[in-house]
Amino acid sequence: MTEVDHTASLEEAQAARLPLGYRDACSALLIPLNQCRRKTLYAPWKCEEERHTYERCQYQDFLAREKKLRQMKLQQAEAAEE
Repeated sequence: MTEVDHTASLEEAQAARLPLGYRDACSALLIPLNQCRRKTLYAPWKCEEERHTYERCQYQDFLAREKKLRQMKLQQAEAAEE
């Protein structure tokens, strides 16, 4: 699995008026999704591809963080045994 950075720059996030809580690793994918949502008046059947791409990025980011947490806990347990 390749790591691709989907983080929007500070200027892009400010221009798109992204709330601070959404300025994460997938923020660059959220900008076109929000633009599509505004253009289609938030119709649930529209912007499916953009939403799927954003949600997949969020899930992949979650899995990466979980893996890192498991590794950290394992290292701490090994260090405690020594």
